[in-house]
Amino acid sequence: MLRSLVAIAALIAGLVHPAQAHSLDEIDAMLKSGEKYFQTIDKPAPDFTLRTADGHVVRLADLRGKVVVLHFIYISCQDVCPLHAEKIADIQTMVNSTPMKGQVTFVTVTTDPSRDTPDVLRSYGPTHGLDPVNWLFLTTNPDQPEDATRKLAEAFGHTFTKTEDGIQAHGIVTHVIDKEGRWQANFHGLNFAPVNLVTFVNALTNNVERLHHEQGTGWWATIKGMF
Repeated sequence: MLRSLVAIAALIAGLVHPAQAHSLDEIDAMLKSGEKYFQTIDKPAPDFTLRTADGHVVRLADLRGKVVVLHFIYISCQDVCPLHAEKIADIQTMVNSTPMKGQVTFVTVTTDPSRDTPDVLRSYGPTHGLDPVNWLFLTTNPDQPEDATRKLAEAFGHTFTKTEDGIQAHGIVTHVIDKEGRWQANFHGLNFAPVNLVTFVNALTNNVERLHHEQGTGWWATIKGMF
């Protein structure tokens, strides 16, 4: 399985290049034709200031210059959350076997900060195959309300509704944010093809933009402005 993922990743690294994909809209259209769990977003990502298990503060602004693959889980979830984490780990393996490795950060956010203590957070990655080289597991800061990360999930368009027994009813969404902090896409559920998410991420690492962004900025807009 690992060998197959690496082979696919190597293939993907050569598929999407600015010279071949003229805009991110073309990538969207390609994915929508074959990936029913893909959704275009294209708006600023909700801001956040959270911290790692070791107490390091991480802001969305700190991740500028990297493509961010972000998802929400809580550790006492015994069904879909571990499966989601392991799918992200497979995608990370694909990305990290290519030159994209240094350009992508994977972010997991807990929606149960009162139970997901620093020690619990530290053990989660190794258990599910996530590589700390470009992966962050984030929780709330001490001065934030307990539901801060659940509110953040709502800002990203889905809910984690906590009941008295600690169970959280929730959806499964993987969010992709570009190097400028713009939320570009969602991949819903667990049935999307990892290769499709890697294709989209590869376009973002190659700085492929949407047409309406290219029209007003960049070298071509500068040249047009001279005439």
